[in-house]
Amino acid sequence: MQSRFTMTWDEQELARAFKVTVADVREYLTDGRRVSFIIERRLKWENPGWSLAPSEGAGYDLMDPDGGLWEVRSITRGGVYFNPSNQVGSGRRFGEEGFLAKLQAVKGFILADIVDFPNVKLFMVPTECVEKWYRDGMLGVGAKVSRQVFHSRLEPSLPR
Repeated sequence: MQSRFTMTWDEQELARAFKVTVADVREYLTDGRRVSFIIERRLKWENPGWSLAPSEGAGYDLMDPDGGLWEVRSITRGGVYFNPSNQVGSGRRFGEEGFLAKLQAVKGFILADIVDFPNVKLFMVPTECVEKWYRDGMLGVGAKVSRQVFHSRLEPSLPR
């Protein structure tokens, strides 16, 4: 899999298939909780040897052909987070121990910038990059960064 690439969809075709409006398709597929399911599967089908996690609670989303575990995350208007999913949401808190354990458990993150759907830019982010960003204080509270910070400060440091 390339380290940076773009997935595109035909939103008119999706709207016809789902029998909804293009606006409905855009609303649904720019929600990170919803679109991640589709992105994970498309990545699996377009990259021979990749496989899906056995369940939603597996702690990773995809396995590469060498057995490396990858977490798929959406970059939304609100940004992107790198901590475990169980630390995100109302009443949940960031815990450094859980965050560092997450980094030890996965090879990296596949970030999908869904804001410009139907054109979704994807970035392969090795855990070494996330660890460095964290050590250097480049990740915000709760290991989350805004979309703007990701593209302006973090993306340029990713391997090509």
